[in-house]
Amino acid sequence: MKGRSDRQARVAEKIREELSVLLHRKVNDPRLASVTITDVGITPDLKISHVNYTTLADESERKEVVAALRRAEGFLRRELGAVLGLRSAPALRFHYDDSYERGVRIDAILKKVHEDEEALK
Repeated sequence: MKGRSDRQARVAEKIREELSVLLHRKVNDPRLASVTITDVGITPDLKISHVNYTTLADESERKEVVAALRRAEGFLRRELGAVLGLRSAPALRFHYDDSYERGVRIDAILKKVHEDEEALK
């Protein structure tokens, strides 16, 4: 299995940077104020970019964030196309990044194990 090429990595990083700026400066949707782009992956043909994001919104507000991202997708893609200088702007696929929540759960489990060990001593 091949890894990302240098060009893929450069384009993905540029997309991450530009999306972060666009979301915080040009998109006027308050539902997207707490969105942070954590990572971007792009297919080898540069046609589809997989955008991982996280938000401070709770579970019920996350559905609104997804709807707002889908609604802004055309605008974001058009703006990226102007900045990237590619023949065509890649399609954006947004994926929620739950690594922070998983980390908190793992930390709580480890803390509980440590407390149980201390209680047994």
